[in-house]
Amino acid sequence: MTKKLPLLFLQVPLLLLLAGCAAISSLEAASEPLEIYELRTPKVPQSASRRNIEIVIAEPTTTGALATERIMIRPTPLQAQYLPGVRWADTAPVMVQTLMVRSLAETDAFGSVGRGPVGAVPDFTALSELTDFQAETAEVESTAIVRVRMVMRLVRESDAKVVATRTFSIAATAGSTDTEAIVAAFDESISRLLPPLVSWIARNSVGS
Repeated sequence: MTKKLPLLFLQVPLLLLLAGCAAISSLEAASEPLEIYELRTPKVPQSASRRNIEIVIAEPTTTGALATERIMIRPTPLQAQYLPGVRWADTAPVMVQTLMVRSLAETDAFGSVGRGPVGAVPDFTALSELTDFQAETAEVESTAIVRVRMVMRLVRESDAKVVATRTFSIAATAGSTDTEAIVAAFDESISRLLPPLVSWIARNSVGS
């Protein structure tokens, strides 16, 4: 007489097979290469004179949604999504910090520019908050608007005084919603935002 196996025992091999397929799919997805993008350091005018002072550019603070390597898009003002299969070379705050350090150093206006002090205390520290760094849907169909906005504070470290504050904001239109067009709009935004920001730091970092 043949005994019937309980339904539970018949389901176990099927579940193991499905779990194995899911694991293989996950491994295949993990092995797919991501497209990595980074923004260019904009051209800034060189200073006519050099001052022997040290400027530190602190990493910008931001929200958790922006503190990532993923490229943010906002289909609505209250919704945050990310472009699939692509990412920045660094988190957005670190990438912006790198671009600020490079731009300020290329002016050749200061003795030292970096992420941290060479000695015990720098002459000035530039603090910032990155409030916008995303692409948004535009009114014109199949286009997008990239917005970059930073709130800056320049601190004189000798007396911990905030010597200047300013908000820098730029918007650039992407000709399409393709990744390449959106990244190009980010690049344009940075190229327009950083030169006046660098000039602002240079102009206000006096009297240390």
